[in-house]
Amino acid sequence: MDKTGVASLIAGIILLILGAYAVWVFLPDVILFIKGVIGILGIVIGIFLVIFGAILLKD
Repeated sequence: MDKTGVASLIAGIILLILGAYAVWVFLPDVILFIKGVIGILGIVIGIFLVIFGAILLKD
């Protein structure tokens, strides 16, 4: 492995540890964010299903 690979591996491990710590510290906010994303995905999937159903009804 060359120097770039070692540096990349070390930087990745450090970022992984910092990210896990941030998720642990801000766990309530992370849970709220995930709930919001699930709600937004539900809305987007619903819109696409309505459009798809309307297209199928035209045929």
